[in-house]
Amino acid sequence: MPATGVIRPGTAAYARTRLALFLAGFSTFSLLYAVQPMLPSFTSEFGVGASEASLALSLTTGFLAFSILCAGAVSEAIGRRGLMFGSMACGALLHIACAVVPGWHTILTLRALEGFMLGGVPAVAMAYLAEEIDPRALGASMGLYVGGTAFGGMMGRLGMGALTELASWRVALGTLGVIDLLAALGFLWLLPPSRNFVRRKGVNAAYHFEAWRAHLRNPGLPLLFVTGFLVLGVFVATFNYLTFRLSAAPYGLSQTQISLVFAVFLFGVVASTAAGRLADRFGRGPVLTAGVGIMALGLGLTLLPMLAMVIFGIVGITVGFFVAHAVASGWVGRMAVGSKGHAASLYLLAYYLGSSCLGSAGGWFWTHGGWTTVAGFNAVLLGLAGTIAGRLWWTERRS
Repeated sequence: MPATGVIRPGTAAYARTRLALFLAGFSTFSLLYAVQPMLPSFTSEFGVGASEASLALSLTTGFLAFSILCAGAVSEAIGRRGLMFGSMACGALLHIACAVVPGWHTILTLRALEGFMLGGVPAVAMAYLAEEIDPRALGASMGLYVGGTAFGGMMGRLGMGALTELASWRVALGTLGVIDLLAALGFLWLLPPSRNFVRRKGVNAAYHFEAWRAHLRNPGLPLLFVTGFLVLGVFVATFNYLTFRLSAAPYGLSQTQISLVFAVFLFGVVASTAAGRLADRFGRGPVLTAGVGIMALGLGLTLLPMLAMVIFGIVGITVGFFVAHAVASGWVGRMAVGSKGHAASLYLLAYYLGSSCLGSAGGWFWTHGGWTTVAGFNAVLLGLAGTIAGRLWWTERRS
C-alpha cells in the first residue's frame, strides 16, 4: 500500500510535479552543456587547445559535483523547493553574465560559479521525488525528470550550435540564460510544497557525515555511485571530442550541422522515461545492464568510417546512457535507508566527477591518438560499468 500523504498518479498535483521537475531537468542540463558545441569556437577565439577549451564544461560539472554535497545538507535545513528555485535562477543569471564578459579566464570563473549554484537542483530533485511521490510511480517520475535533463541537454547543445553560427556564441549564451530564467519562474509556480519533508534546525556537520558514511557502508549504493561516474564520463568524453572529429576531415561539418547531431537527445528523452517504467516492471538489474550494453554497441559503431554509422553509434550511446542513468538514479532512492537526500548527493557527486575527470581525460587520448584512442578509453570504462551492472543484477535476484 502507498504511504499516506504522497502524491499519487492521476492527480493534478502529480501532473504539476512532473512538469515542474521536467523544467528543472531541462534548465539545469541546458545551462551545463550549452558550451559543448562551442568548444571549437573557443579554441579559435581565445587561442586555446581542445583540452583547455573543455574546461568551460569540466569546471562547471566539477564545481557542481562538490556543491551537491553542500546543497543536500543545506536543503535539510531550509527546504527543497526554495533551494531548487534559487539555484535555477542564479545559474541562469550567471549564464547571461558569461555572454558579456570579455576574457577567457573570466568566463571560466563564471562557469565554475554557475556549476556551484546549479548544485542545488539535481540532488534535491531526486530527494523531493523520493519523499513526495507514491513509491509505485517513482521509477516513471524519475524517468521523466531524467527525460527533462535529456531534452535540456539536447536543446542547449542544438540551439546553441545553430545560434553560434547564425549570430555568435555570446548571443547564444545570453538567449539561453533568459529562457532558463523563465523556466525557473515556471518551476516555482508549478511545484507543490513538500508534505513529507522534515526540516532540521541548523546544519549539523556530524549528522551529515554520519548519513553519508551510512550510505557508503551499504553494499549496493557505492556500486550505483561508480556506475554513474563511469557512464557519464563515457557520455561526455564522446560528445566533447566527436565535435572536433566531425568538424575535421573527412567529414568537415559546419557548426550548424554538428549541432543537429545533438537532436539524438530526443531518443534519450524517450529512453529514460521508458527505462523507469521497465525497471518498475522487470527489475532494475537487467535494464541497467542493457543500458550499458547499448552504449557499448553504439561506441563500436562510431569506429566505422561512414558518417551514417557514426550517427547511429551516437544514437546508441545516447539511448544506453539515459537508460542506465534513469535506472541507477531511481535505484539510489529505493535502496537508500533513510536520509535519501544524502544518498542522492553522493550519487550525483560521483556522477558529475565522472563528467569532469573522465571528460577532460578524454582530451589527452584525443590529442595523442584521435578518435580511435578515445573509443578505446571509453571501452575500458564501459567494461567496468558492465561488470558492476551484472553484480547489481545478481544481488537484486538474490534479494
